[in-house]
Amino acid sequence: MPINRWLNSVMDAGRRLLPESLTKGNDRDAIAKLESLCQTLISSRGEAMGTALASEALKAYKGLTPEQRTEFFLHLARDFGASDADIRAAMQRYLHEPSDDNAIQLHHATEAPRQMIFRRLNMAPRGTSSVVSLRADLLSVLKEHAELKPVDADLRHLMVSWFNPGFLRLEEINWRTSALVLEKLIAYEAVHSMNGWEDLQRRLAEDRRCFAFFHPAVPDEPLIFVEVALTSGIASSVDTLLNEPVDHAAARTADTAIFYSISDCQPGLKGISFGNFLIKQVVFELKQELPNLQRFSTLSPIPGFAKWLFDDSREDALSDEQRAAFGVYFDPNATRPENDELTTSIVKLSRHYLKQAKRGLHPLDPVARFHLRNGAAIGACHWQADSSARGIKQSAGIMVNYIYEIDHVEQRHEQFVNQGEIAVIPRNRRA
Repeated sequence: MPINRWLNSVMDAGRRLLPESLTKGNDRDAIAKLESLCQTLISSRGEAMGTALASEALKAYKGLTPEQRTEFFLHLARDFGASDADIRAAMQRYLHEPSDDNAIQLHHATEAPRQMIFRRLNMAPRGTSSVVSLRADLLSVLKEHAELKPVDADLRHLMVSWFNPGFLRLEEINWRTSALVLEKLIAYEAVHSMNGWEDLQRRLAEDRRCFAFFHPAVPDEPLIFVEVALTSGIASSVDTLLNEPVDHAAARTADTAIFYSISDCQPGLKGISFGNFLIKQVVFELKQELPNLQRFSTLSPIPGFAKWLFDDSREDALSDEQRAAFGVYFDPNATRPENDELTTSIVKLSRHYLKQAKRGLHPLDPVARFHLRNGAAIGACHWQADSSARGIKQSAGIMVNYIYEIDHVEQRHEQFVNQGEIAVIPRNRRA
């Protein structure tokens, strides 16, 4: 029996055991009802009643307004945190007698009761996707309410376990994939937007591949997906990739796989890393299917370049003259002058940004951090690679190749995370 059908059966049995006071109510006491359900959920031990309570709690949560949801989060932070008194007592016992048993008791004392609430909510039918949506709501108000950070920390701690890569299923997406999933790919594409089904069909053609991670608890919801182009040589323009005609011979003749778009699909899973595992598994799958592939590269945006370049607080900030000269290249509505000297300077600055602009030990640019952490190396930067409005605003249309050399990936990963070493492909090996 599918898990959700079984959970529904258990829930129906448990619902008959719930007191009416927990299942009835009106809008005016919606938060009080939800808080009461959460209190009961923590103390409940029965499987059937616990599942029914979780379902009722999620139903009550979904009925809240955005303002009420924020109030509920604040209540979780204030009244469902770990007890200071219990933590101090457990610490004293451990300091007095540092035994394994006392270490376990200290661990339990530091765990906030709201973690039990989230675990129980996860047991309801469609509970996992509901808790992911709940975290997305929480993240949307986190900047305005810093006191909610402990609540998010608890949710993130649980989700790292729930969405462990060992539980994920890699699937190739093609034109035979269910329409439900295909429709979501169009909606979730976050790098190079799709204009409907015709665009999607082109991206699933013979010279393209698409792979996604799925979780068994949410089988129809892709968590992250990557789009791949099969090419001869390393691509230098996403405009060309997206618009060129289908190469029907690519599966036989291509020597390079270009990862040109990676999209996270679930806002509630922000901070839970899947991309590094996805790329490495896709490389393995492609090598198995197409042994003629010799190179694996991205064609990636440089999203932080413009912000860094025009930041007046930098030690080597641009002069007013430079700002005016460079600025037109970052304006999608402006006519970009033909000036080889200026364009060469901007490309050089983009490489300087990728290699030298740091946040602590690691690159300032988020895409650079992601790929370099995975064990890739910086390849070439390409002028006029992305003519979209976003591409112009972010990086004057410049894109970069991150090269995945399979024999060096693990070594580069270790050097990057431990020493902050940034690998760069020499100019004579970038083609």
